[in-house]
Amino acid sequence: MNNGSRCVHKITDISMERDVLAENRHLAEHNLEHVHAHGTLAVDFMGSIGAGKTALIIELAKRLQLRGKSVAVLAGDVTGMDDFLRFKENGIAAVNVNTGNECHLDAHLVEHALEKIELDDIDVLFIENVGNLVCPADFPLGTDRRAVIISITEGDDMIRKHPMIFLAADVAVVNKVDLEQYLDVDISILERDLTRIRKGERLHRVSAKSGEGLDELIDALGL
Repeated sequence: MNNGSRCVHKITDISMERDVLAENRHLAEHNLEHVHAHGTLAVDFMGSIGAGKTALIIELAKRLQLRGKSVAVLAGDVTGMDDFLRFKENGIAAVNVNTGNECHLDAHLVEHALEKIELDDIDVLFIENVGNLVCPADFPLGTDRRAVIISITEGDDMIRKHPMIFLAADVAVVNKVDLEQYLDVDISILERDLTRIRKGERLHRVSAKSGEGLDELIDALGL
């Protein structure tokens, strides 16, 4: 009886998980339709804590603004508003989105955050996901592109340790390449690992600090 109970419980958990993921995908599709209805393009930025997501979004936003595009950001984090304030201090429209105990944004949270933005006035919407290289992979938010960012300060084994998020992403980015000369990190290993996971996929080398590779990244994101 005990073994049977455990099996039923396990099957129920799997069924519930499938339902949650299916509902999230449905809401994500609705979010994307909503964003497109207002003529806005959206990008989900995933990556670990310290990869430089906030700094990179700020620099991309500045370049897009110089090109005459209006930009807004949904700043996702478990708690607090540090990144949200950084966006505001740099003249970027932003909405703070706290997840509480969750390690990722989901389509439901994004749906409600979108209500706080005048999308008719926004050309590009960046969504900064919670710092995590595991959970966000399973939860699309309703964007045109999903980008995953790592930095060379995290080592050259990050891609093979977290393959699923790179499979889920449309664009892969390695940030802080300006520090390469100071670190014992081989970016070619990261590139090799990405190619093994996704044949022919390019790892975009960028530096939010120096500006290296940012224009090429904007093109890769279709912005």
